[in-house]
Amino acid sequence: MVQTDLKGALRTYFGFDSFKGRQEDIINNVLNGKNTFVIMPTGGGKSLCYQLPALLSEGTAIVVSPLIALMKNQVDAIRSISNNESVAHFLNSSLSKTEITRVKADIQRGQTKLLYVAPESLTKQENIDFLTSVDISFFAIDEAHCISEWGHDFRPEYRRLREIFEKISDVPIIALTATATPKVQFDIQKNLNMLDATLYKSSFNRDNLYYEIRPKKEVEREIIRYIRAREGKSGIIYCLSRKKVEQLSELLQVNGVNALPYHAGLDAATRARHQDMFLMEETSIIVATIAFGMGIDKPDVRFVIHHDIPKSLESYYQETGRAGRDGGEGECVVFYSYKDIEKLEKFLQGKPVTEQEIGKQLLHEIVSFTETSVCRRKFILHYFGEVFDEAECNCMCDNCKYPRERSEGKEYVKLLIDAVDMLDEQQKAKHLCAFIAGNLTADIISYRHDQLALFGKGKERDEHFWNAVIRQSLVAGFLSKDIETFGTLRITEKGKEFTKNPESFLLIKERIFEGEDGEENDIVHSSKEGAFDQELFDLLMDLRKSISKSKNIPAFVIFQEPSLRDMCLQYPITMDELTNIQGVGTGKAARYGAPFLALIQSYVDENEIERPQDMVVKSLINKSVLKVQLIKNIDRKLPLEDIGRSQGKTMEEILEEVEGIVSSGTRVNINYYIDDILDADNQEEIYDYFKSAETEDLIAAYKEFDGDYTEEELRLMRIKFMSEMAN
Repeated sequence: MVQTDLKGALRTYFGFDSFKGRQEDIINNVLNGKNTFVIMPTGGGKSLCYQLPALLSEGTAIVVSPLIALMKNQVDAIRSISNNESVAHFLNSSLSKTEITRVKADIQRGQTKLLYVAPESLTKQENIDFLTSVDISFFAIDEAHCISEWGHDFRPEYRRLREIFEKISDVPIIALTATATPKVQFDIQKNLNMLDATLYKSSFNRDNLYYEIRPKKEVEREIIRYIRAREGKSGIIYCLSRKKVEQLSELLQVNGVNALPYHAGLDAATRARHQDMFLMEETSIIVATIAFGMGIDKPDVRFVIHHDIPKSLESYYQETGRAGRDGGEGECVVFYSYKDIEKLEKFLQGKPVTEQEIGKQLLHEIVSFTETSVCRRKFILHYFGEVFDEAECNCMCDNCKYPRERSEGKEYVKLLIDAVDMLDEQQKAKHLCAFIAGNLTADIISYRHDQLALFGKGKERDEHFWNAVIRQSLVAGFLSKDIETFGTLRITEKGKEFTKNPESFLLIKERIFEGEDGEENDIVHSSKEGAFDQELFDLLMDLRKSISKSKNIPAFVIFQEPSLRDMCLQYPITMDELTNIQGVGTGKAARYGAPFLALIQSYVDENEIERPQDMVVKSLINKSVLKVQLIKNIDRKLPLEDIGRSQGKTMEEILEEVEGIVSSGTRVNINYYIDDILDADNQEEIYDYFKSAETEDLIAAYKEFDGDYTEEELRLMRIKFMSEMAN
């Protein structure tokens, strides 16, 4: 048994008088040459568990770390507590040959106690040969969840670590992670051949963090408002894509927020500079992909915002763990839309089957978390295998702060599943809600669904209620959404079993907010939102209908419903304000805007409406550069696929861009492209359909033509129709 004055060493090296949690036990275990597995939440002091024993041991500790930025941060921290600059080094691709030579010389002289390496560097034979020739004290694996395929940052090269360790030296291993479900924990230990390791597992509960989910509506405006209310406080905003990181950081800067981007597409020097500026408080906000934050030792991050839903609950826990590491205030806000989940599901397509299955299960867990009504802290801790009494949450999540009523919903769920079955699993949520509630929409009439036995069987409840039943049935696993067929609902095996043997199912009474696309969203959050003005909406719908009749064009050509709904929240009374409404560009505003503005002005005056003018968000001047380039390329009659490749986008993304341009009032001529794939008679048939249709919905068009035309062909013709008729 190694006898060491650990508290004296702790005070000497780090200036602390006492250890946190089980740090002392962990360090003793490492010093006694035993394999050690540490599961400790972010901010719990994992780094010290291998840094202190390394400083006290003979030889050099090899620390495997996944990110260059993390290595630099850790090395700087160790050097700051020592008189010897050589006490810690990193070995990775960022070093020159001269620098590598110096690092190796310091290790050979016995001056280096900690060597941080990337797993990729360990695989190089020259490094294996060198490390075999020097004295190694132990191996440490930081962010050990990267070993597991079930971990949120799986790195294939991590799975070779045991094989490489055995080539170098037979010394103990300490593996550390902040996130590990029981499945991931076993996977890590099995892969490292350290099932004999002493396990030290701390509680995952971070009782100072407040968890909140908000609907993803006007998300940039909401983020700016949120940050302005917390002026001077440090925060991290996570986005899924590099493009969104760049756009959002630029938008924040334009609006006076001191923000910098961080993602893997930036050069190493820029990333390092932005990270240092954040640590040194030269900037208060970092907008980043998940590449940022691993091991960043900034204790006073006061909020973590997710612009996009994370890919897994492990990712969410890891990223929110950056907040409040000093035990102080830490707010964690996610902006959620189910459409983001559908995008992530599409990203899984084309990957190996196993990877798809794992990805889908991880996504299901994060969806369940965002849409649950139970205590969010309880949900997280249960996921990591920990029991928690929600009474101890102390209103530190939105669900505990704003609890929702529950009622028996067994019969409602059974009716819903029966309706999905009756409609041959071919309809989306919107159609099913109308069908069960007994509302005669154009689609229901055209499909003759009003003649079916279950039509109107749930008419005592409205469509909002049935939408809530659908969402909760999806979360419960009774139904699934088929992404390939426009999001139609399917019955799962669990759903079929439920209809045979219905059991009690408590439905949550949900408060409805607008989603990003105008659909209802059942997420509750704590900020005050503008109330939707149903009376004005009805007036605008009537006006649209009268203009539609007078001009003999479909109503949706004038302004789509999401635009009218946005008008009922923003109350625009000038042309400039109208162009800020969702889906309304200058062309469409000029063509159709005047009567709508006059109606809204009159309504505002008569009802003494106080308009939401308390905050104006500046738009980016150059954010339409790619759209302008897209229009120019279409004018040059370039194939849409080639345009997409030049901008790094898929065909679907290009079509979405063109649809957005057209719906905002700009005429776009893609006849040259359509002529190559559809003959004149086919074009005329589809065009005439949209001319008489009451809805622009693609699935309705797809059904009308019995699948004779693909989704892409219908989308292209809808673009042509909207461009010519609306603009």
